[in-house]
Amino acid sequence: DADAEISVSFVTNETIKKLNAEYREKDSATDVLSFPMFNFVPGELPESWDEYTDPDTGRVPLGDMAISLERAVEQGREFGHGVKREVGYLTIHSMLHLLGYDHVDEGEEKAAMREKEEEILAVLGLSRKNDD
Repeated sequence: DADAEISVSFVTNETIKKLNAEYREKDSATDVLSFPMFNFVPGELPESWDEYTDPDTGRVPLGDMAISLERAVEQGREFGHGVKREVGYLTIHSMLHLLGYDHVDEGEEKAAMREKEEEILAVLGLSRKNDD
């Protein structure tokens, strides 16, 4: 029930590699980076958005995401489902991070996040078919 906003940047592999090094101390390019504004509990929305709402805009600033379009094109081809689905997946993946989901373990957290991703992809009609 809250109006929210996110900052989305489409970047090159070179730029995302620099961001990954600066913020995660990993010297490699990645496909997407998420920078949450708040620490939400996955699957639990606040009872009130008041403390999160920017008084100037009336919106909840969830955070920032950076997507490497170069990487999205590469992965869309590699996985055989096209760039549209890959960018959609990366956006959903990042949004879930902004909402508190993570996959630092290979167990329950990752499984819960993957399940949510698949649910949202299905609702949006982003199947694994090639849709370049």
